[in-house]
Amino acid sequence: MYAHRFGILVVTLVLGLLFYIFKDLPSPTALTSHPAPVSTKILDRSGKLLYEIYTDQNRTPIVLEQLPSHVKRSTIAIEDKDFYRHKGFDPRGILRAFFNTFFRQELQGGSTITQQLVKNALLTPERTLRRKIREFLLTSMVEIIYPKDKILEMYLNQIPYGGTAYGIESASQVYFNKSAKDLNLAEAALLAGLPAAPTRYSPFGTHPELAKARQLEVLKQMVANRFIDQPTADSAAAAPLNYSTQSTSIRAPHFSLWVKETLAEKYGSNNVEQGGLRVTTTIDADIQQYAEKIVHDEIDKLRTSKVTNGAALVIRPTTGEILAMVGSHDFFDKEKGGNVNLAFALRQPGSAIKPINYALGLMNRRITLATPLIDAPTCFYVIGQERYCPVNYDNQFHGDTQVRFALGNSFNIPAVKMLYLNSLQEFISTASAMGLTTLKDPSNYGLSLTLGGGEVRMVDLATAFGVFANGGVRQDLVSILKVENYKGKVLQDTKFAQGPRVLPMDVSYLISHTLLDNNARSATFGPSSYLVVANHPEISVKTGTTNDKRDNWTLGYNQDILVATWVGNNDNSPMGAVASGVTGASPIWNKIISYSLAHPISGNLEGGPAPFQKERQAWPIKPESIIGKEICVLSGLLPPNPGGDDKGCQTRFEYFQTDNQPYGTESLRRQISVYKDTHEPVQPGQNPPVEQIQPEDHSTIQDPTGTIYCFDCSVPTRAINLTYPVRKSLSSPSD
Repeated sequence: MYAHRFGILVVTLVLGLLFYIFKDLPSPTALTSHPAPVSTKILDRSGKLLYEIYTDQNRTPIVLEQLPSHVKRSTIAIEDKDFYRHKGFDPRGILRAFFNTFFRQELQGGSTITQQLVKNALLTPERTLRRKIREFLLTSMVEIIYPKDKILEMYLNQIPYGGTAYGIESASQVYFNKSAKDLNLAEAALLAGLPAAPTRYSPFGTHPELAKARQLEVLKQMVANRFIDQPTADSAAAAPLNYSTQSTSIRAPHFSLWVKETLAEKYGSNNVEQGGLRVTTTIDADIQQYAEKIVHDEIDKLRTSKVTNGAALVIRPTTGEILAMVGSHDFFDKEKGGNVNLAFALRQPGSAIKPINYALGLMNRRITLATPLIDAPTCFYVIGQERYCPVNYDNQFHGDTQVRFALGNSFNIPAVKMLYLNSLQEFISTASAMGLTTLKDPSNYGLSLTLGGGEVRMVDLATAFGVFANGGVRQDLVSILKVENYKGKVLQDTKFAQGPRVLPMDVSYLISHTLLDNNARSATFGPSSYLVVANHPEISVKTGTTNDKRDNWTLGYNQDILVATWVGNNDNSPMGAVASGVTGASPIWNKIISYSLAHPISGNLEGGPAPFQKERQAWPIKPESIIGKEICVLSGLLPPNPGGDDKGCQTRFEYFQTDNQPYGTESLRRQISVYKDTHEPVQPGQNPPVEQIQPEDHSTIQDPTGTIYCFDCSVPTRAINLTYPVRKSLSSPSD
């Protein structure tokens, strides 16, 4: 009785499972039909069309016999080398994919050409057990119904090659403006490498160098499978690739193609290019158009200065929304690499990275904005490296310099001293927390890192500056607000939330206040440079120029807008006379941020603060843990007679953290050791014989590295030698 009922239950479950698996199972014969695709539209934040991704429905089928052998062999070599030997499944490929995925943490597929054909033409991209079973059944049926050559022919006619190119004939026309039967080996190898990731490997995408690398991998596999010999592969690798001309019907091209690549990684290329997605992005089309024009026009003016390219990024720091992204002077200028997106390129930041270094010093209470860092000839000794003797941009030394003015004027020697005090490990840790993803191993760098000795990306540098704009909170960049299908079903809806706090608010305030202080930078930039934005004295801004003049940056912000600009050359050749703050990136930055501040942000969250901000406040927002005091302009200490008419020193006003402020009063006169012959101070790293020195009374100050600056010595300083690494117990500037 019970056995009978159990049998009925088992049969019912099996029948139900079979019905679930076989319900609406496509017929393998449907491989010869093509459902009408629906275009995907990438929109700006207010619904303006930036880019329409569509598939040409008039595909031109080819017959396998018409194709040269290298077209067929290149595809088989890279996609399924055992295609003519298996029955639809490659056990070795499946095992290899399993091993690499689970033991080497390298995600890898094991699909054969037949499986790929079934997945692309008959099934949806969902990753479920039901779909895998259906794929297995359909693959087996296709292998039974069709001969191998027909399967390969259908694959080559239906597989996506990127953009409007579905099938090898369409791809050949799109990329090389020729029929597939006329493809040479170099061209065939490039096309064969595209189906694995059409957006990523597209030579028309944001990373055209990946297309070439993929072509070389295809040629390598053709040699390994004895389809061609090595000399033939070498000849094909060296052959020129003459691409067809792209259509220009795309707005914000660098951004739009980057978003397309992002969507393809999440939803699959088929869904992006045929699935009718409606993608609302963060871009403001008006700001984008203006930024593109300014970059183009200003770079044209710099041709005589040997500057050929520029880039710009506009973000909303409170949310990380990208309002504009200009990746080059002209996206459609292929000869000069215009389609390369410099917003993601690795470039040296120059002095633009210095605020992070000083922020670390403030956070760890090693300095205040009034701490003197003596700007004098200094050489640093790092174990295993050559002696490092930095110089300033103006090739001068500025003596007694307090942190506010060292940062504002972007003096190099104080910045290197700051990193000497902080340590490379702490600096890279802080920079990484703020968003600089490319700085990792401290052993790869020296103290020149604070002058831009490492490579960063514009998108990461903008994220890091956004931390200052947000009072210490990092908001990662956002490019997409919403993704829907063409029927209105919401697939993705971005919800904004406050990011992680990576700096104390008081540290961000002190850095931002320094970077908006026009007086603090006037010694280098003058009182009326492009760093001054008309009617916006609250803008904090920092420039960066590498010593070899290969990169020139300007980044500036308030709580509403952050703009990053860069100029240089794609081939990393040096520019001519680009003066930071006067020419180069600064005029571009000034015009774009001026326009952006005057332009109400369209679309979602129009004009208002981020959802997690309670109210808009004066900028920069001063936390309760910040106090102001009158200090002496030479020492940064308190005046001896603060309440009298004669305070005992010339004073200025400065802000401090409440637990990191000067308490001692200025008393410059003290006894120091000097050289008998020159009467100059004995500095750290100098160990003269005792008979060559003597004690004398002088007016001096000493910075945290031990460097002494003498105000009344005939020769105030000679070359100072500091050995790194150093870990000292540093006290407040009053000591």
